[in-house]
Amino acid sequence: MDIDDIKQAIADGLDGSTVMVEGDGTHFAAIVVSEEFSGKSMVQQHQMVYRTLGDKVGADIHALSLKTLTPDEWEKDKDLRALSK
Repeated sequence: MDIDDIKQAIADGLDGSTVMVEGDGTHFAAIVVSEEFSGKSMVQQHQMVYRTLGDKVGADIHALSLKTLTPDEWEKDKDLRALSK
């Protein structure tokens, strides 16, 4: 599974989200910004992302590091935004 496939699967599953992914083919890191995360715990947010990828996690995706944020959190995290450019 490649980076674009992962980005698309997450974006399709979380309507209106912003998704950034990097990786080496089996190990990936993603930043996902979604209004759907509002009011949810970090565990719930990560579960939402994992659901968008289905059985690919553990098969095509060996490891996935996640950073999930609401749009408000994203706007406040200037250091993280600088990394995404």
